[in-house]
Amino acid sequence: MDCLTVNVVTPDGLVYDHHAMIVVAKTTDGEIGILPKHAPIIVPLAIDEVRVKRTDSDTHVDWIAVNGGIMEVRDNVVSIIADSAERERDIDVSRAERAKQRAERMIEKAKENANTDELRRATVALHRAINRINVSKHT
Repeated sequence: MDCLTVNVVTPDGLVYDHHAMIVVAKTTDGEIGILPKHAPIIVPLAIDEVRVKRTDSDTHVDWIAVNGGIMEVRDNVVSIIADSAERERDIDVSRAERAKQRAERMIEKAKENANTDELRRATVALHRAINRINVSKHT
């Protein structure tokens, strides 16, 4: 039986390394599902969750909050390289909630000051915090 090897790497090192039946990720163009024997591909990832259906059980799914990056698929190996990524069980929810509140305050301030650069940065920060909160709920 063919399976995929999935690894997620950040500047801090390897975050995830397991075998899977399918990987579902959100690219900047939409959702993509990767099965064994997938053609080689490199795609940019959106800030979103990555779903990994493991080989050890039909019901075993791992969720990973990925903050953008790229995904390369080649020879049944799915490599995700991201600025940051966290498994659902590793997410500090209270920290993510505080980051969300900080980002919301930054957005309000940026709107008051009509600072488009600050607004863009704060919006990305908010998206990252919400993504982490959503992924943490899968545990």
